[in-house]
Amino acid sequence: MRRNIPEKISHRGAHQTLPENSIPAFLRAIELGADAIELDVHATLDGTLVVHHDDAVNAPGEPQRKIAQTSSSELKNFPLADGIEIPSLADVFSAIGDKAFVYVEAKAPDIEPLVTRAVRESNTRCAIHSFDHRIVKTVKKILPAIRTGVLEVSRHIDPAVTLRATGAEDLWQEVSFIDEELVARVHSVNGRVIAWTANDADQWETLRRIGVDGICTDRIAEIGAIEWEVR
Repeated sequence: MRRNIPEKISHRGAHQTLPENSIPAFLRAIELGADAIELDVHATLDGTLVVHHDDAVNAPGEPQRKIAQTSSSELKNFPLADGIEIPSLADVFSAIGDKAFVYVEAKAPDIEPLVTRAVRESNTRCAIHSFDHRIVKTVKKILPAIRTGVLEVSRHIDPAVTLRATGAEDLWQEVSFIDEELVARVHSVNGRVIAWTANDADQWETLRRIGVDGICTDRIAEIGAIEWEVR
């Protein structure tokens, strides 16, 4: 029987009060009850994985720069806030340690070897997911043991089709397309369903009831305070 308490996943950390995708935001989310952190990664010109949502960075007095065309040292000119720099994935892993699970969204092509190496070199429990299902398939070929996930916006007739095609274990489904049938179909192939980005508190109990395995939300303080009972 499946454990029907969904994993509470903080989307980019506690970014209502701290810069998103920053180490302080991740640590605060864990304090607020997050079981896991979801974050985004790109690679710099010199091959450093950094945690940032967009593929470009901005700062007052600086022209916009693509992360892929910027060195890790130059990236220090683009702080998230006073005293808070864009973190490397290695620094995030070091800060989180074993405090929470980390879901790494690979946002850029051709960074699969870097991401899988970072995972191998870290003791942090983590998984890799992406909207680009080719990335997920490549990650699985490089490191078969790593947990992977595919992000979906649309609702497939067969919700498990991309799990079978990529070898992924997790279906990250946009929350408005989740229903009991979708969850049952994914569970029938031993997959998991993670709802994103579920910010309507009225939805959370329904998602738990129909068997969703994880809820990724911007409202980690509210969901973190919920104490669900196993039924």
